Amino acid sequence: MKTIQLLIFALCVTAVISCKDDQKLSETQVEPTVSTYYFIRHAEKIRSNSEDIDPELNQKGLGRAMHWAEILNDINLDAIYSTDYERTTMTAAPTSVKQEITVQYYDPSDINIEQFKMNNLGKNVLVVGHSNSTPDFVNKMLGEEKYEAMDDYDNGSLFIVQISGQNITSSRLHFNCNCPD
Repeated sequence: MKTIQLLIFALCVTAVISCKDDQKLSETQVEPTVSTYYFIRHAEKIRSNSEDIDPELNQKGLGRAMHWAEILNDINLDAIYSTDYERTTMTAAPTSVKQEITVQYYDPSDINIEQFKMNNLGKNVLVVGHSNSTPDFVNKMLGEEKYEAMDDYDNGSLFIVQISGQNITSSRLHFNCNCPD
């Protein structure tokens, strides 16, 4: 009888200890992984030929691309994405060179948002797009229609999307550029 009582007592003590261990594990919260995305539209483009579907940046646009590189200089980017157009790749180039990151190309009409999020989990990412694709991409990241297409002359908006666990926040900033014309 004493052996059974001792065995029951030992099992109870073991159960209490394991419950305490489980409690310690649940009390130790794991910080969620934070991913931050910076979305910009390409800088000012050459508008002299309305039939040119792939124009380069004009002088002011080249200045703005350099300005973006300065603005983003204090952010340790892990990846840079751009559409495969002259104006977007030229906008991404100064930041790419400054941070020694190879630009990856994406097609905004064929982007798998969940896969994009997984591929960039825990990273700081710059995405360069267009007046229609940039806010659309941001909206897809948010899972809601928050931002409308940008004005065709808005080259200074910066959208920031931060994902931490299940929490997603966004903001839109605007930077003026005193770049030469």
